[in-house]
Amino acid sequence: MAAPTTLRHQVIHIYKELLFLGREYPQGFDYYRKRLHKAFASQQHLTDEDQIRKGIARAEFVKKGSPRSQFHTSPKLMSSEIEALYYLKRYRTLRQRYDKT
Repeated sequence: MAAPTTLRHQVIHIYKELLFLGREYPQGFDYYRKRLHKAFASQQHLTDEDQIRKGIARAEFVKKGSPRSQFHTSPKLMSSEIEALYYLKRYRTLRQRYDKT
């Protein structure tokens, strides 16, 4: 029973990470949150541990945009875009703070 609990925690963790990264999504956080929730809810029926692990790998792909996953992602939720937006906002904020000398 330890494995399903661990998988559940991994799924919740990646969901929260993606939700956090989507705060500054160009089409709005509400649009992003609804799409993310719909994507995770569509996989809610999975019970096979291998399928759940594949879903976690897909979510990691969406988060990082790395080519290690074989899954096709929606063009509207390209992860490199999500992560790039997050880091760009962070960079701009830091630059703005330090340029005010």
